[in-house]
Amino acid sequence: MTSPVPSVRFSRPLLRAMALLLLCVATLPAPGAAQSLWMPRSVKRAVAQGTRTLDGRPGPRYWQNHGRYTMTITVMPPDRRVSGTERITYWNESPDTLPGLVIKLFQNYHEPGAARGAGTTESFLTSGVHIDGFEVDGKAAPWRALRFPSTEQAARLPHPLLPGDSVHLAFKWHYDVSLRSGREGMVDSTTYFLAYFYPRVAVYDDVSGWDTMEHTGHEFYSDFNDYDVSVQVPPGFVVWGTGHLEDPGDVLTPEYLKRFQASLTSDGTVHVATREDMARGGVTRDNPLNVWRFTAHDVPDVAFGLSDHYDWDAASVVVDPATGRRASTQAAYADSAADFHHMVHFAQGALSWLSANWPGVPYPYEKTTVFQGGAGMEYPMMANDGSYADTAMSRLVAEHEIAHTYMPFYMGTDETRYAFMDEGWATTFEYLIEVAKRGKAEEDQFYRRFRVNRWIHDLSSAAEIPIITPSDALTGVAYGDNAYGKASLGYLAMKDLLGDAVFRKCLHAYMDRWHGKHPSPWDFFYTFDNVAGRSLDWFWSNWFFGNGYIDLAVDGVHKTRGGYTVDIGNVGGMDAPVDVVLRYRDGSTRTVHETPEIWKADSRKATVSIRTGKTLASLMLYGGIWMDADTSNNTWTAR
Repeated sequence: MTSPVPSVRFSRPLLRAMALLLLCVATLPAPGAAQSLWMPRSVKRAVAQGTRTLDGRPGPRYWQNHGRYTMTITVMPPDRRVSGTERITYWNESPDTLPGLVIKLFQNYHEPGAARGAGTTESFLTSGVHIDGFEVDGKAAPWRALRFPSTEQAARLPHPLLPGDSVHLAFKWHYDVSLRSGREGMVDSTTYFLAYFYPRVAVYDDVSGWDTMEHTGHEFYSDFNDYDVSVQVPPGFVVWGTGHLEDPGDVLTPEYLKRFQASLTSDGTVHVATREDMARGGVTRDNPLNVWRFTAHDVPDVAFGLSDHYDWDAASVVVDPATGRRASTQAAYADSAADFHHMVHFAQGALSWLSANWPGVPYPYEKTTVFQGGAGMEYPMMANDGSYADTAMSRLVAEHEIAHTYMPFYMGTDETRYAFMDEGWATTFEYLIEVAKRGKAEEDQFYRRFRVNRWIHDLSSAAEIPIITPSDALTGVAYGDNAYGKASLGYLAMKDLLGDAVFRKCLHAYMDRWHGKHPSPWDFFYTFDNVAGRSLDWFWSNWFFGNGYIDLAVDGVHKTRGGYTVDIGNVGGMDAPVDVVLRYRDGSTRTVHETPEIWKADSRKATVSIRTGKTLASLMLYGGIWMDADTSNNTWTAR
């Protein structure tokens, strides 16, 4: 998701967050001491059991469970009812015998009385998910609705699920689309976005066991599954969604099928269906119900948008020059949204740049669709984005959501507990794309204002909670700071420390080792240590486990035989890069860049040597995107 709405409220688990802050601070070594990362007991256990390693690789006993989902859903706008039938085959690859499963019912988040991180409006509320039928291995099984709203529910099995075995589940369910469009819901009376709409088996992993975390507004954690989804809608409606559209000729009439197929190899935007086309009719076949069938393999989720009046644009772009493989870029939007008329081009640029530059991994899916909703929210192959008067902002939001393809979807990270592992990376990639598109000076200014400024000037305790603090314990500004700006600054500081070549090697190793799996933060940290060939724990401890902020100061300038030495104090304690901007008496200037390496020995002070034969008149410390909380002590002038 893009930037969350700032809030001064804190969730009830804030005491837990503060306790974790004290724990992290208590476990940080003194400056200059040998440093190692604090590790929770659950990760230590995984290492001991051989599913994780201390060099960042999956262990020899690593495992993960998965499922195959086949479902049919029926949607008849303006009726808000979504009805579905579903068959799930779930494989237990763990070494554990499972007496039951945990089922996620995310739509219960809309029920009155459901746990939520913030207040809501009447239009958001619904009666939640109604389970109309439940079967286990072909036999009807009891399903007892809970007495209170909950987004997860235990389901006992008639026979325990043994290691290496599978179980077949069937659900029949329905729910009403929320009148208020957010991450999902009703955009207008005949335009819906459907997400988190189906019963699913929760993640059972080697670190935490069952994911029984209540959904209160944070993001998600899902297994990699195979999906076969049929969306039944009235004629005149187009459906966009995750996965490959099977047999498009079954739902599109010949002229529009031809346009759609042409877009799959076109560099230029093809108007598959315009507002006028949709109003005139004849875009879709005139069956009593059209069945839009989508299939996807090894993806963590599916989402769908549908409308009877949205424009449909499409094109494609080469995402893997080595093979010539193309990916489709599509946009679905109200014709009045001026920025969305450029959206296919924005998506092409994002896919091409992300594939070739950072992270520099070919886009792994066959398409991406940006659907005009209003959330600024990501899904595999889908984004639900709002419309902006500023097209530059519209492009940036699309880039951010498409960047989420890699983190969390390709990598399978736990967004609920460790949002910095995906939002921080999407923010980083968003920054790097925009530097390339509009120049470093302009993007740095925007990034500082949009991603850094509020945090660096926040004097509340929320600003000092370590990034590693589980995200489910945070809300408001504390969540936003840790997940987005602070984490992104940390990744960019590591890039500055290692240099692009080594940083890329480490990032690619992490992605090669863990894509399609479930990496923890420690798997990421240890992979970088391992591939870089040196311990970076002093940096990880400082940035991700510490409670510092960025505030550097000039402590002194001394003349030496070869030039000068500059003593820099780290008032805030965060190991940030810095530029020492020198101005000599003859009017010339010079900038000396220092990476975070200067803080390795001592996070509180560093000395920079300046070799020069000139006379120094003044100097200034400048952090660029690593904004300094107090710039009053950043300058020195010769007497």
